[in-house]
Amino acid sequence: MQQRARWGHVPAAGLALSLMTAMVTLTPAPALALAPGVVATDTGLVQGAAPDANGVTAFKGIPYAAAPVGPLRWRSPRSAAAWSGVRRADAFGPACWGTQQAGAPAPVMSEDCLTLNVWQPPRRSGPPKAVMVWLHGGGFQFGSSADPKYDGAKLAAQGVEVISLNYRLGAFGFLARPELDREAGSSGNFGLQDQIAALRWVQRNIAAFGGAPGNVTLFGQSAGAHAVGMLMASPQTRGLFTKAIAQSGAFWDSEHGSIPPHGAALAQGAALSTALDAPTLADLRAVPEDRLAAAGGKAFFAPSIDGAVLTDSPAAVFARGEQRHVPLLAGYTGAEDFPIFDPRALPHASPQEFYTAAEKLFGASRMAEFARLYPAATPAEAADQARRLVGDMVISEQAWELLGLQQRTGGSDVYGYTFTYTSAYSPVPAHVADVPFVFGNLLPQYFAPQAPPAGAADRAFSDTLAEYWTNFAVHGDPNGPGLPYWPRYAGVGSKLMELDAAPSAVTEPDGARLGFLASFRTGGRFPASWQTAGS
Repeated sequence: MQQRARWGHVPAAGLALSLMTAMVTLTPAPALALAPGVVATDTGLVQGAAPDANGVTAFKGIPYAAAPVGPLRWRSPRSAAAWSGVRRADAFGPACWGTQQAGAPAPVMSEDCLTLNVWQPPRRSGPPKAVMVWLHGGGFQFGSSADPKYDGAKLAAQGVEVISLNYRLGAFGFLARPELDREAGSSGNFGLQDQIAALRWVQRNIAAFGGAPGNVTLFGQSAGAHAVGMLMASPQTRGLFTKAIAQSGAFWDSEHGSIPPHGAALAQGAALSTALDAPTLADLRAVPEDRLAAAGGKAFFAPSIDGAVLTDSPAAVFARGEQRHVPLLAGYTGAEDFPIFDPRALPHASPQEFYTAAEKLFGASRMAEFARLYPAATPAEAADQARRLVGDMVISEQAWELLGLQQRTGGSDVYGYTFTYTSAYSPVPAHVADVPFVFGNLLPQYFAPQAPPAGAADRAFSDTLAEYWTNFAVHGDPNGPGLPYWPRYAGVGSKLMELDAAPSAVTEPDGARLGFLASFRTGGRFPASWQTAGS
């Protein structure tokens, strides 16, 4: 009524002109006549690469936030600057500064790294496409969205929009300082804030690519899965995603205990200042990026409880039912320890050495139970059980506990799995072994670089996983025509999907071991003594 009254004072000719102007102004960007492969984002036009054989168009290196350089180092992500004309989006942006991944080519690194990539399926009539947003792994120390394993083209060919992104790593992403707390209210989780900023970009822009902002699945593996769990527990993510997939991760807990409190993160930041002879925040912001990366790489900067992005231990948030109530698909591999975490296993030259080390963690009163769950009568068995234990403590326990907590308190459907697939191409169900199969990029596995190339059975298994994952993204249920039935997870002792050459539902195989470890939590946290038990 107010609009009508205001126009009532405009002469007829002026009214017509006003209506024409309003129609032009209010026409949604996707309806404007744009050249093929050009999309209008809220900061400017982007031109993707030519569609591939499946009709998928890749848009790479799109800024989703301003470069966090100079005075923006260790600040919450700011809006990216708008540009004029059409921006070429056919090359990945630089990786964020981090440590070098063993055995991987050295990437181009820069602080100007907050970019994302969109793989757009063929534009056809019909409803907007479901969206899958990928968070890469790397322990929050290394990795980038340009890793060939994460190319989203084959997954997008299933009919979903796939997005991957870079986020700040190591000391650049997770420094905590009192001055930063005073400056912005919290510090320590800038990398997680980047992920949240990218999800907000998706809400503002994915419709222009043909995606549905109301149907977004957040998925990741290892550190990416920990990020999924932490963002599910964050009060800042309401409305940003509608489903979640966590592959081998949950709460950023480990054999050393639970996610660090803010005080521990502040102490780590103070130590970095001392090491760099940079006592003030201004001094730290003036440190050259390569020097900061080298110094930060000698420590292990990662998420902490900052009081803003994370207000409590994620496991405690889930236990109270305060996490995002969204459908969840999550699980772990059959050999999470191999080969990444094997060096962190308890001493195990003999059964006695293994059990003596375990007693320091679990206490004498629990050792009879521990010995039943991790039996070792020979040195070889002690080595096997020590490796199994570290895989359980770093990954499997929390992934299993995530399933149970979301099933009990999350108010949504939950689907659990254990990944046990092996072949000549992928001979061990190791940590990260599942990722090439999900994306369909069957490159040499990092733990078996001399293995033969993937064969027909590997490709068929990959197709199965891609269908499960994209069905879940579209419907919140991985099941579909022609796929072995995947039951909902119903809690401790119920069914998980065993993802092997012939996927099938099995009674969860590891619940006794993982439940033993989970029993040591109090208020969502493991004992503080675990942090020094191995020192």
